[in-house]
Amino acid sequence: MTIVAEADPNKHNGVQHRTAEYQPRQSLHTWLVGRPLATADAGHQTIGKAVGLAVFASDALSSTAYATQEILVILAAGGAAAFGYAFPIALAIVALLAIVTISYEQTIHAYPGGGGAYIVSRDNLGELPAQMAGAALLTDYILTVSVSISSGVAQLTSAFPALDPYRVVIAVGLVGFIMLVNLRGVKESGLTFAVPTYLFLVMMFVTVGAGFFRLLTGQLGTVINPPTLHSLGEVSTVSLFLILHAFSSGTTALTGVEAISNGITAFKKPASHNAGITLVWMSLILGALFLGITYLSGHIGAVPSEEETVISQLTRTALGGRNLIYLVTLGATTLILAMAANTAFADFPRLSALQAGDGYLPRQLTYRGSRLVYSRGIVLLAVIASLLIIAFRASVTSLIPLYAIGVFLSFTLSQGGMARRWHKIGRLKPGEEVHEAGSVLRYDQGWQWKMIVNGFGAVCTLVVMFIFAITKFHDGAWIILVLVPALVFIFFRIHQHYKELARSLSLDSYGAPPAIRRHRVIVPISGVHRGTLAALDYARSLSSDVTAVHVSIDEAEGERVKGKWERWGDGVRLVILESPYRLLLEPLLDYVERIAALRQPNETITLVVPQFVPKHAWTNLLHTQTAVLLRVALLFRKGIVVTDVPYQME
Repeated sequence: MTIVAEADPNKHNGVQHRTAEYQPRQSLHTWLVGRPLATADAGHQTIGKAVGLAVFASDALSSTAYATQEILVILAAGGAAAFGYAFPIALAIVALLAIVTISYEQTIHAYPGGGGAYIVSRDNLGELPAQMAGAALLTDYILTVSVSISSGVAQLTSAFPALDPYRVVIAVGLVGFIMLVNLRGVKESGLTFAVPTYLFLVMMFVTVGAGFFRLLTGQLGTVINPPTLHSLGEVSTVSLFLILHAFSSGTTALTGVEAISNGITAFKKPASHNAGITLVWMSLILGALFLGITYLSGHIGAVPSEEETVISQLTRTALGGRNLIYLVTLGATTLILAMAANTAFADFPRLSALQAGDGYLPRQLTYRGSRLVYSRGIVLLAVIASLLIIAFRASVTSLIPLYAIGVFLSFTLSQGGMARRWHKIGRLKPGEEVHEAGSVLRYDQGWQWKMIVNGFGAVCTLVVMFIFAITKFHDGAWIILVLVPALVFIFFRIHQHYKELARSLSLDSYGAPPAIRRHRVIVPISGVHRGTLAALDYARSLSSDVTAVHVSIDEAEGERVKGKWERWGDGVRLVILESPYRLLLEPLLDYVERIAALRQPNETITLVVPQFVPKHAWTNLLHTQTAVLLRVALLFRKGIVVTDVPYQME
């Protein structure tokens, strides 16, 4: 034990600082997750722009694998002729992407501590909008895992149809694998997922490039043996509602854009600069691939289907069939869709830790695990996402209606909060500073232009959110519209609990603590043996007022206890409670309640319970665990203490 500072041992109120020399032992946990990291190692776990793109942008980039298909699925209701609207819709979505990117680039530099929409809303709009943003983002991250994993498995079953009956099992297995990798730490998960991410980008640019080359040379053609077109219901004309419905489905391409703003602290210094560049890279790649895939899909006559994805049809058409390059491309697509869940695993624990730190989620979510990541948040996300995959049988089309409303709500609150922030900055004088919880406000000459950009972005994303909510309402979007307010209500209930707890524990105006002037001890016994005597000895060290209590359900057994007590009880009084209904715990609790009703001021009642500690842990199941039962039953009774005296069996 290394002593850092030593107080005077003669002073009872001295404070000592020591550094523990304990080293975590090797175990199955360390073998799976890795050796524990010290807190001082946190600075070495940051990542650069290249790895950051793999960690925080995989969600947004992977959406290019299914966003086009989701547009076509809706347009299919208007017949094959309606597919011509897919590319103009994609152009509108990319324009929205540019607006959102500009807004979040400003957020990254304004809030270098991370937190994204939650922190921006908290500092500029208030607690209610902040918790709405938090609920929306947490919901979106859960759906990100469910949708991306399910989409990845859909790509896999497109290449290998025989695996289709096992899609749910494969999806849940992938969630478990990604959870395990993330428990090993941000840096290690980033290095693990960098290869699949960049392989996907290379193969998609090869596919799109080959497609455009063959298009320009007149060799592209159309999809050979396309799957059967299954529309959502034929309509006579392509209506505005249908176009807006398809637009809302395609906006899933924007999910994940906010991820970098939430995880700025994971980047190497200068963190905000590196995060901002990574955001721009991500948006340029996303926009280029999304437009290219949508344009080519229209030319080859790709058909949206659960049997074979649009990406699969485009790849085999552009690359000349189901050859080795096709399999590599589909394999890379499957990997990136599965790895897209990594973005949620990187951000969900961070956001939940921020909310928990503010008192709106359980405090346990703020604790870092052995690898300096929020392990509890990672495991919680994996469990909820797996349940969702099982409930919807890993169907992307079934999960998509639940998706994106939350993220566009967070977009709107974030940009509205930033517009409010620029308005506050505009009221400052040059050189003046105002320190807020998440940032520092300084006068900026361009505040008006920036406020307009963020305000316009907020209006655009708000409109998209309403479009999505209306067009997808009957498909399941109503669930999110109910879930987000319910989560906000739960958050505020948790916060109220923590506030009440803080008031109850506060030492302000507390004065001197009440002194215990009398100590009454009750020792429940099942028989007279070595464990009983150990508990009795401990009880007598606490007080001279000790009463042993035996609940008798058998007259002969009661007499045996009485006889042994006269020999071994050493004068301590024994109360034998006759139990005509053969109950054990209830008569004892009733006796304790009667004694407690007579409790005097400044008197404490302690139950000292003998407890066997067997050699093997599993044999605990063979004992009644009376101490545990009493502790639970009397937990909320004031002035009653339950303690157990372990007796180790040799």
